[in-house]
Amino acid sequence: MSRSFLVLLAFVASPSVVAREGDHNAQFAAINPIRRVVSMLQMMQKKVEAEGVKEKELFDKFMCWCQTGGADLKKSIEAAETKIPQLESQIKEVGGEKVQLAADVKQHRIDRDAAKQAMAEATAIREKEAAAFEKETSEDKSNIDAMARAIAALEKGMSGSFLQTSGGAVLRRLTMTVDLDDEDREALTSFLSQGQAEGYAPQSGQITGILKQMKDTMEAALAEAMAQEEKAKADYKGLMVAKKKEIEALQKSIETKLARIGEMGVEVVNMMEDLDDTKKSLEEDKAFLADLEKNCATKEAEWAARQKNAFAGNRSVGGHYQDSQ
Repeated sequence: MSRSFLVLLAFVASPSVVAREGDHNAQFAAINPIRRVVSMLQMMQKKVEAEGVKEKELFDKFMCWCQTGGADLKKSIEAAETKIPQLESQIKEVGGEKVQLAADVKQHRIDRDAAKQAMAEATAIREKEAAAFEKETSEDKSNIDAMARAIAALEKGMSGSFLQTSGGAVLRRLTMTVDLDDEDREALTSFLSQGQAEGYAPQSGQITGILKQMKDTMEAALAEAMAQEEKAKADYKGLMVAKKKEIEALQKSIETKLARIGEMGVEVVNMMEDLDDTKKSLEEDKAFLADLEKNCATKEAEWAARQKNAFAGNRSVGGHYQDSQ
């Protein structure tokens, strides 16, 4: 007979309890204590069984949580282990792209400055060429004008008076500088030194012909120079337009890439923070999973031991009840 049974039996069989039942129930009181003990034991057993059912429900819920919580943690761990190398790869990729963009911006700036320098140099050359052209053409036009006036004077028989003017001085200078064959140069030089006063006959037309040939040559050279000037102007204008477009395109590319570099800097910072958080979360999940598995295993072992003890206790109570009968 168990200790609890003996305690209950002593309680119900004590003189104070028996005295309260009354003398006319003395015989019933002598038999009733055992039944009362058995009844109380049965009630205790039912209470224990009810508590066991509740405890079993709590245990089942705990073990269910062990399974679901463990599964969720494993999924979280797997996701983190997949995400970490992806983030590291993305950070490396974005970092490489950022470096390339920075190099592009540097080169764009060099190219832009080179284009500006080319524009400045081309402008300086064009201004120098335009000034030289203006000076040369002005002189050429003056020479052609002098030649035209000399021809007109000769045709009118006024060579003597013409040679005394500034136009005559120009004509003398041209005789020394213009490319002429020896015969023409000698005839022209003789005319300029002797003039009509020495018996020049304008109707022969030799000097007039030489002067007209010189004038045609000079006019052709002037026309060629003017055509070259117009071409130089067009080339300069085309170069300026092209370089301006190039500079605008480079500037736009610089601004776009600088903006992208800024965005990528923010992206890298966010990904680094995400990577750090993911690594910390992974370590925490691994530690929590290890504790969970350990606690669940301990709880399961404790439950198995409790069930074994409860089974042994039930067998003991059942045996006492049979003995009491």
